[in-house]
Amino acid sequence: MAQLSDDCFAFGGPMMSVDEAVGIIAARVTAVRGIETVRLAHADGRILARDIAAPLPLPPFTNSAVDGYAVRSRDLPQAGEQAFAVTGRIQAGASAGNAIPPGHAVRIFTGAPMPDGADTVFMQEDVRIDDAGRVVLPAGLKPGANVRPAGEDIALGFAALKAGQQLRPQDVALAAAFGLTQVDVIRRIRVAVFSTGNEIVSPGTPRAPSQLFDSNRFMLMAMLARLGCEVGDLGIIRDDRASLADGLKKVAGTHDLILTTGGVSTGEEDHVKASVESAGSLVLWRMAIKPGRPVAMGIIGGTPFIGLPGNPVASFVTFVHVVRPTILALAGAAQAPLVPMPVRAAFTYKKKAGRREYVRVNLRKGGDGALEAAKFPREGAGLLSSLVDTDGLVELGEEITQVQPGQTVGFLSYASLI
Repeated sequence: MAQLSDDCFAFGGPMMSVDEAVGIIAARVTAVRGIETVRLAHADGRILARDIAAPLPLPPFTNSAVDGYAVRSRDLPQAGEQAFAVTGRIQAGASAGNAIPPGHAVRIFTGAPMPDGADTVFMQEDVRIDDAGRVVLPAGLKPGANVRPAGEDIALGFAALKAGQQLRPQDVALAAAFGLTQVDVIRRIRVAVFSTGNEIVSPGTPRAPSQLFDSNRFMLMAMLARLGCEVGDLGIIRDDRASLADGLKKVAGTHDLILTTGGVSTGEEDHVKASVESAGSLVLWRMAIKPGRPVAMGIIGGTPFIGLPGNPVASFVTFVHVVRPTILALAGAAQAPLVPMPVRAAFTYKKKAGRREYVRVNLRKGGDGALEAAKFPREGAGLLSSLVDTDGLVELGEEITQVQPGQTVGFLSYASLI
């Protein structure tokens, strides 16, 4: 398990910006050391533990990029058409056969190895066959045309996949092209998740008229699963400081991260802060972010702790900006910045300076065909429908105080966040 000092997240400012939070996480969280070997079919989404250098060039041999006729560039027609006797036929997967004789052409297909001496291919649609069965090639083709040289894509020994990157399907394809059957990855980050509060119950259990079914815990577990985590569902802990502290202590030694939702505000019945302080140490982050200002982070028995707000939209947004970079840091993964896509605003909005805000929006095409963001009609941080019925978030930086229709804003799709 990760072992951190009690004050590693200490921060002296009254309100922490999103960038400050991410910077502290990336700099101070220690990556876990466990490495495991997985089959290639199970490598998608995992964090690569070691660089992979190309064990062979790609492509491994020079081959034709088209169906056509291979010739020697020194024989290319210069002034006009020229007829070539056709010597041989090479299909993909076949041997290149004998060297091509001067003044001859070889019938070749896409992916087939080039015969020795040949370095140029005419596309079959650009040639014709004369009555004598010879192929008539036009003038004007450049030497080397329609040929894929060995190593054109990736050279032998090139560090094609880097340690710390989260493997994607295309990365898995590259490893397979190298002939690999397995890769070394960082072991899964173990995260303990529980909700807090007397007002919630788990789905499937009796619900009192004044209670809600717990949705946050399931949303967070699903988001963690998408990050490749091993998730421990600890259920719901009631609003009792002793119970909360005891629950935190029990899981600290067996998990890499403890994640809670609810109870991190400053109300009389919000007990997470006091419980964490009694079980370990806590720095209460009042992040300059909306929705989601109350976020807690601390250390319990050397294990990082993060407490997210109870409102689902605030929990979602703060997960993206606090939990996600923490998971990546624990896994030793590269911290890739979220890059919003510029779109046109189709709404009016006002906000305070010095705080980053996220507006739930749908993308649509304007009358001129340009993409524009339409704001969800309601703003409450407790509205699950505002996450379900939108496409993503518009990010409004700390310096922005208002948005007018037609203004360019940055859009983050939910797909890019989770």
